[in-house]
Formats: sequence, C-alpha cells, structure tokens
Amino acid sequence: MSRAKRHYLPGYVWHITHRCHKREFLLKFHRDRKKWLYWLYQANQRFQISILNYIVTSNHIHLLVFCDGEENDIANAIHLASGRTAWEYNKRKKRRGSFWEDRYHATAVATDNHLIKCMVYIDMNMVRAGVVNHPRQWPYCGYQEISGNRQRYTIIDKERWVNFFGEDIRTFKGTYDIWIEEYLNSKNIQRESYWTESIAVGGED
Repeated sequence: MSRAKRHYLPGYVWHITHRCHKREFLLKFHRDRKKWLYWLYQANQRFQISILNYIVTSNHIHLLVFCDGEENDIANAIHLASGRTAWEYNKRKKRRGSFWEDRYHATAVATDNHLIKCMVYIDMNMVRAGVVNHPRQWPYCGYQEISGNRQRYTIIDKERWVNFFGEDIRTFKGTYDIWIEEYLNSKNIQRESYWTESIAVGGED
C-alpha cells in the first residue's frame, strides 16, 4: 500500500484524514470516539493550531485545521490524539498491533467556497454512510459545536470563521445550516475522493 501524502506550508487550511489499520472498525464504541475528541481537545490546548471542523466515524477521522506555525504543530496534535486513543484502546482490549494506518493524509484547502464545501463534506460523512439522516444526529462531529448544541470542551475556533468568511458567529451558524440543507437536498451526496486523496483543492493560485 502506498503511503499517504503529507505536505505542509504555513498559513494554509489542511484537511486531515486518518484511517484505522486495514479500515477496521476500531472506533465503533462510544468511549473510543469520545476519547479521541478528548485528546483532540488537549492537543488544541497545547499546540498552535486552529480547528475548523472534525468528525469521528467508526473507522476513520476527518480534521480541518489551520496552522501558521511549525509543521510539527499539526503532526504533534494528531500524534497526541491518535496515539493516546490507540494506547487506551489496546490496553483495555489487551490488544497488540497497529491501531492506525501508518500516516495521515493532508490536503490543502483554499479559503473560499472550497473551504465551505469541505466543512459541509466532513459533517455529512455519516449521512453518506447511511447511518444518520442529518449531522445533528451524529454527536461526534463539528456540527454539534457549529449549531451550538455542545457547550463544554469545545474545540472549533469560531473566531477563525469570522476572519475567513466575514460573518459574525451567529450569522455564520444560520448560513451553515443553509449550506447543510442545500447539500441534503442535492442529488450528489456521494464520496468525493479529491477531498481525501489530493495534495490541494482550490483554484489554480
């Protein structure tokens, strides 16, 4: 299997994907999804990153993150969240072996309509999988924070939205719901591989 592509330039938004080893459903339990979110929260406190969206599924994660510091900030954040989740799972299950595929994949995303589409694409992951009908029904995604349903241990940098989209937080929440509804009403809700396999998504510049 080829290794996942991973590049870095400061001042960009990155769509991170990381899959469980051999795509096994190692995140199928509530406690392990919550553990990944807990350690992501801790990583967000320790490293210079701005998290814009995320989701934990049964066998992989998506993370949308802005970073204008060192490359190691992203790598260290993922290492903490993924490494601690794996260690605690293996200890509880008395399991040995890899929990994750060896590398995460990083795709640069332009901060225009592509960023909006990527945010929605992440939140709609479990809708595409047929598990839920709306992202509000999946408690392990950024939509819960964007909509205001989660108040404690929030991770998303809402002020960064204001910088990117030029809307205040309250207006942005309403706009985001419109984007979600438009996606739900569209006929194209299939997986789009360029979000998870490309080096970059956006205009030529």
